[in-house]
Amino acid sequence: MHTHEYERIRGVLADAEEPLTAREILALLEETEGIDSPHRVATVLGRWAKRGEVDVIAGRPYRYELNT
Repeated sequence: MHTHEYERIRGVLADAEEPLTAREILALLEETEGIDSPHRVATVLGRWAKRGEVDVIAGRPYRYELNT
């Protein structure tokens, strides 16, 4: 899995005070190399959600938070 991408996204989520959308996460990433769209953010987080490390909050749009 794309651990490097996840760690960068995870850092944004760890600093967040509330669940964020994929678009909000992308805007907060300092470097976007390899992560060039909200869809990519959602794809990475979806994979980690299956492992139980990220909670996906259904809605329009989906929001994401760390499962702590």
